[in-house]
Amino acid sequence: MSGTGAGYDQSVAQYSPDGAVYQIQYACKAVDSAATAVGIQCKDGVVMGCEKLKLSKMLVEGTNRRIFPVAKHVGMAVGGIVADGRSIVSRARQEAQNHRSTWGADMTLDMLCERIAAYKHMHTTYAPYRPFGASVLAGGIDLTNGPSLYVINPVGESIRYLGAAIGKGRATARTEIEKIQADGTLENLMCKDAIKIIAKILHKAHDEKDKDFELEMSWICPETNNTHQLVPKEIVLLAEVQAKEELEDEDDE
Repeated sequence: MSGTGAGYDQSVAQYSPDGAVYQIQYACKAVDSAATAVGIQCKDGVVMGCEKLKLSKMLVEGTNRRIFPVAKHVGMAVGGIVADGRSIVSRARQEAQNHRSTWGADMTLDMLCERIAAYKHMHTTYAPYRPFGASVLAGGIDLTNGPSLYVINPVGESIRYLGAAIGKGRATARTEIEKIQADGTLENLMCKDAIKIIAKILHKAHDEKDKDFELEMSWICPETNNTHQLVPKEIVLLAEVQAKEELEDEDDE
């Protein structure tokens, strides 16, 4: 990376001669080299899934979470530096709580994501701060927009997607989601079916050079009374078994 070590990467307010802000590029690289997270907007809700690398054999199952509740109708999946992601989730919870206490109604997901995007952008503007090395998938259901899925990246952009992926395996995951969209099944996809699809995508996108991973998934749909919840463990395990079988069949072909 040209200019590195020449003083142009010491502050987020410092531009290099070619107009780059290296601090922001470093933050984006932290996301792109981290574990994969995938989200799909379904007909009846939103499903999100993450791969949590097993860093140690002594790691207690279920810890080191990457999916968090923000409000009853909103959840976030973190990609990149998890500590930075937790700070973003904490800010999102404050915004949602303040809106409800002030107006007596839940904040719509698009408004919440715009607020968080502005908060992240602020950290790319002022010298005392540094960019967050994390992107988040924000999924939820509200009365205005129905089921919706957003990606908020380190730059401070909030973009809505039908299906999205962040992390190391994002290219493979996006290709698989685009195949579903090309088949015309994405628009009518239900959350129960999306669980197996996301499990298959994450196993296919997983880098074999990395350690084994634990699959963490959440959903928000009529099945959960339109509240954000983690997918029950038994459903995740069944989806993983079916996904692995399908991948093995594809390899045999």
